[in-house]
Amino acid sequence: MATALQLARHGLNSTHPNPRVGCVIAHDGQIVSTGWHARAGECHAEINALADAGSKAVGSTAYITLEPCNHSGKTPPCVDALIQAKVSRVVFAIEDPNPEVCGTGSRRLEQAGIEVKSGLMIDDAEDLNAGFLKRMRHGQPWVRIKLAQSMDGYIALANGSSQWISGAEARSDVQNWRARSDAILTGIGTILADDPSLNVRIGNASRQPLRVIADSRWRTPPDARILSIDGQVLIAGSHEHEIPGALIESSAELLKLPSVRGQVDLQCLLQELGRREINELQVEAGATLCGALLEQALVDEILIYQAPHLMGGEAIGPFATPRLDKMDDRVHLKWLDARRIGNDLRLRFKPEYNG
Repeated sequence: MATALQLARHGLNSTHPNPRVGCVIAHDGQIVSTGWHARAGECHAEINALADAGSKAVGSTAYITLEPCNHSGKTPPCVDALIQAKVSRVVFAIEDPNPEVCGTGSRRLEQAGIEVKSGLMIDDAEDLNAGFLKRMRHGQPWVRIKLAQSMDGYIALANGSSQWISGAEARSDVQNWRARSDAILTGIGTILADDPSLNVRIGNASRQPLRVIADSRWRTPPDARILSIDGQVLIAGSHEHEIPGALIESSAELLKLPSVRGQVDLQCLLQELGRREINELQVEAGATLCGALLEQALVDEILIYQAPHLMGGEAIGPFATPRLDKMDDRVHLKWLDARRIGNDLRLRFKPEYNG
């Protein structure tokens, strides 16, 4: 299964809105063939592996990172191909929560006399497809906040200056995380302060993610850099405020949403992005938006690039959240990963919310 998971990562940046899937066909302890899903509309991992195996698939075991599909979409059902190839055993990591699959694939295989087992390397398989799985289970994307901060925990000086906190290697690594994301979310404060592009600037990028601006009062400048480069931009604002004519004429799509305490309803925004088949949403924003997401328990992962310097008093922290008076109200973070990137430390956490 480890090999199948490695194969699935070949589609890390390209399978949207489909999951990343790898498949290994083995016989008598030897790998016969391999395959992975490259992009939506093309053959699934199982089909590619079976095609490579040919007659050697008879009596083999197929190791797959996700339950085989049992429905026709842009491609035929993979269970049919496995049955026709006469494999004797199928081992998959996790059940596909897609309502069109969700256990039907394994049942169909068992009805055809094929031995089925699941649950191998579940955690790794869940991590690989966290966005797809969350969207299928809850109708919303996986929300990852990306931060660059100093050793004393600040993301900007008191005057708002923040370029650059992390080093060149860390900023290059961020491009890989953007490339795997289906959308990038920022707030109007970041647009006005930094005028960012938020696009993917690496050679192997297969697409540009949707760039989303949370802008309750429709203050995005029509000449903002984010509107002048390739890729789709969605501005989400409040239906309570009038949209300026110049913004209506811009290249951005404008989405009116309800507001909560004068800000865009973030739950509604995430639900809308889920309907648009956004699996992974990367948030690159300031303390206000990041704090609001964390306060509402909408953050699934925090990606921090910790730089080895101190920024001193009165600098700006990463989350504008209400004051806590009880230690029990803290948001605990589960370690996911830690590694050095250039001169910075990259930390990955999963928030664990009370209740």
